Amino acid sequence: MTVRIGVIGTGAIGKEHMNRVEQRLSGAKITAVSDVNPAAAEEALNELGIEANFYPDDQALIDAEEVDAIFVTSIGPAHEATVRKAIEAGKYVFCEKPLSVTAKGCKTIMQDEMEYGKRIVQVGFMRQFDKGYEQLKQAVDSKLVGEPLMIKCAHRAPEVDAAYTTDMAITDTLIHEINILHWLLGDNYISVQVLYPRKNKHALPHLRDPQVILLETESGVLIQAEVSVNIKYGYDIQCEVVGEEGIVSLPETESLNIRNNGKQSTDVLQDWKVRFQDAYDKEIQAFINQVAKQEALQGPSAWEGYVAAVTSDACLKAQESGQREPIELESMPAFYSKEETAEAQALR
Repeated sequence: MTVRIGVIGTGAIGKEHMNRVEQRLSGAKITAVSDVNPAAAEEALNELGIEANFYPDDQALIDAEEVDAIFVTSIGPAHEATVRKAIEAGKYVFCEKPLSVTAKGCKTIMQDEMEYGKRIVQVGFMRQFDKGYEQLKQAVDSKLVGEPLMIKCAHRAPEVDAAYTTDMAITDTLIHEINILHWLLGDNYISVQVLYPRKNKHALPHLRDPQVILLETESGVLIQAEVSVNIKYGYDIQCEVVGEEGIVSLPETESLNIRNNGKQSTDVLQDWKVRFQDAYDKEIQAFINQVAKQEALQGPSAWEGYVAAVTSDACLKAQESGQREPIELESMPAFYSKEETAEAQALR
């Protein structure tokens, strides 16, 4: 089947996903869009050369007969209500982060999905589909360097605009490390502390940058995560796992090695969309393939959205207090285990 996708929210990331479905991926097409700003939706369709029906609100789009699955790419506070409507309608939904702006909202979505009886919600944590992180995951799972003891990672960007605030270092930036390191280790967080080094002179007056976030997991792994968003030299994602018998690191992005004018150099990317383009393509293609087969989804789940929300809330509290703050997660429902997803849900 060709999966017919309705897109709710036609801003930057919505247009990116619409374009990749129509131009780079297979097995799907955009058939409907909705946006609080109808002119923006019309502009997006014209810009991308897509013919699709416009609906005035999310419920009308979800109910549309020509829609099999939903992309939720609207503003974060609107995600929870839309995802719940999609579950009620029994339609698969891909939701960009955050799943909900509150942990309570994430729990409500999980309850709705469990009552429905099948995993039909995927959250947009694209790094799990990145080739480098997949290699790092394989190395950790196979104990290539023994049990992990520490992780040192960095999320760096050349600059941010004036709308970027200190809390967004957690909610917009570190949120990706929160998810990918939880996935990488298969280990829950138990505490966090946030430290502020000397301020970068390029940071605007209202922004505290850089930040160092110290996380601890249940098994005792210590994580030092750097967020630095005015570092000028480029967009750079680093991750190093220190194990009992060695060190394994995230591969560098591919680049020519140049020897010229007495120097040896490689390029550093400047744009996050370029850095993770392949990962975005893979996550959406996987979603399309599973929807086409009417399978229980295998990608980042509502449970992972909940973990990210709880951890993010604790990080925000640590930003304010300067103290080590506890991270208290509820037990993962069996519904979200890989075994339940792959086997039991397939029978429903």
